[in-house]
Amino acid sequence: MQIGVAFSEPAQQLWLRIEVPEEATVQLAIEQSGILKKFPYIDLAEYKVGIFGKVAELDAALRPGDRVEIYRAITADPATVPRRVIAGDDDE
Repeated sequence: MQIGVAFSEPAQQLWLRIEVPEEATVQLAIEQSGILKKFPYIDLAEYKVGIFGKVAELDAALRPGDRVEIYRAITADPATVPRRVIAGDDDE
């Protein structure tokens, strides 16, 4: 079955479409995608992963068309980043 695997860092985004066996898990898809070779610092014991924006376990089963995502740590502390004013926001 065909699925996607995605990873993003500030300077580069990678989205791959790969073929995996019907019984594939999130971990198998990530390993087969080659992303761990391209980004050797990714530690699946530390990084969260998900399917279509929902956090998932590495042993979660995949369905055709799923998009596996590897989430990196937040690099900016929301408490120190100035709040952006949105047009029409009258709270300020």
